[in-house]
Amino acid sequence: MVLRMFVLSKLRDTLRIPPANLVLPLLDAITLEIHRLFLDKVVKDLGLCVSLYDIQSIEGGFVFPGDGAPTYTVEFQLVMFRPFPGEILVAKLKKCDKNGLVLSMGFFEDIIVPHHQLQQPSKFDENEKLWVWNYQENEMFMDLEEEVRFRVLKVRYPPIPLEQERDAQPFAPMEVIGDINSDGLGLVSWW
Repeated sequence: MVLRMFVLSKLRDTLRIPPANLVLPLLDAITLEIHRLFLDKVVKDLGLCVSLYDIQSIEGGFVFPGDGAPTYTVEFQLVMFRPFPGEILVAKLKKCDKNGLVLSMGFFEDIIVPHHQLQQPSKFDENEKLWVWNYQENEMFMDLEEEVRFRVLKVRYPPIPLEQERDAQPFAPMEVIGDINSDGLGLVSWW
């Protein structure tokens, strides 16, 4: 099985190395700066950066007037989490509400399965606060912390809000929208 949810992305950026890091070997100082700028951050249309793969070239080392830090142009590759539409993944069920399911892969928490993309017929049980799939007269509860196999429908990069309500959900710079409305999808324990 080939995991395509991780891709290599080649970037070229101008990095300012803080004077405090000049005691380190150049490669280590640049690696620290790339980690600080990119690791665990979403780059629009590229995905979530999970790791630095390699540094391919380093140019420059210019110190601009009035600044005690050298600036380098660096070409490097990052390992990005960016699943493609149609890819089948497994995640844990973290939350159920009337809107659908919220899943987590541990390192990525913003996977949404809207209610209309659940196995049909499904209904939200107000008492249990869980979704229930009615399969051949059997009630199949979607329990929290269970593994869920889902298909990626799309990856969204919503615009950054200028203002956010005090009680609003934290902003998610990347969302994976999925569905479980096919044979073999849904709770792993069902199949």
